[in-house]
Amino acid sequence: MHLVPLSDTQLAVHTRGSGLPLLLLHGFPLDHAMWAGQDPLADHLRLIVPDQRGFGRSGGAVPESIPQLADDAVAVLDALHVSEPAIVCGLSMGGYVAQHIAARHPHRVRALILVDTKLEADTPEARAGRRDLAAKVERLGSEIVAEAMIPNLLASSAAAREAPQRGEIEAGLRRTILATPVPTIVAALAALGGRPDMVEAMRQVPVPTLLVVGAEDAITPPECLERAEAVFAAARLLIVPQCGHMTPLESPAVFNAAVLAFLWEQVGHSAAPAAG
Repeated sequence: MHLVPLSDTQLAVHTRGSGLPLLLLHGFPLDHAMWAGQDPLADHLRLIVPDQRGFGRSGGAVPESIPQLADDAVAVLDALHVSEPAIVCGLSMGGYVAQHIAARHPHRVRALILVDTKLEADTPEARAGRRDLAAKVERLGSEIVAEAMIPNLLASSAAAREAPQRGEIEAGLRRTILATPVPTIVAALAALGGRPDMVEAMRQVPVPTLLVVGAEDAITPPECLERAEAVFAAARLLIVPQCGHMTPLESPAVFNAAVLAFLWEQVGHSAAPAAG
């Protein structure tokens, strides 16, 4: 683990492997551990997996905006001396951050992978829901977030609920959420609710883009990514069966294979076929 100093805090960054850099940005209210299933990608790529500010082992400064988190991520690449454009991958909140990296720092992005996320800003109803949840968290603590979110994070079909790893995944999500400080949760909810619509900005993104969504995602359903596919200049969409909002965690083998195939076909990354 590296501790990367920023002007007002420090970020914990976990790295593995070598070669083409793959930046993995976690969702809310999680940390780097949600990408554990992607460890096999380190056989082919240099994985760069930060705990975003306020989350995991990163410093106590809370997130103020999605653009700030995007600038943090670029600062991480600078601190690790990553000069070549990276593959930037983000899930949910991390997907919003990835979009802002592509818009604010286009020369740092070789390809984009957006997972279980969307391009549009929150509706007024969604923003009100985030404010209501933040108020409850301030009164009752992070437990209320775990209770509210975990049922919606994972696929709900009988086959998905009966998967052997389901209990372990739920327990891991609960541990991570309960460990997330209340001020971080409250600030992140405000940042999520205040993020801008990125549809027009993403029309200008020319790099290859992979869109991945769980077929049973109740938070950002497949139609969110279907709309996104029509926006990007060069995008392909993968809908993964028996997955909810946490596709890389629920179906890591399918996700990892899709990433390697995408990089081989669209970026020309020569190590990818070895995944077989």
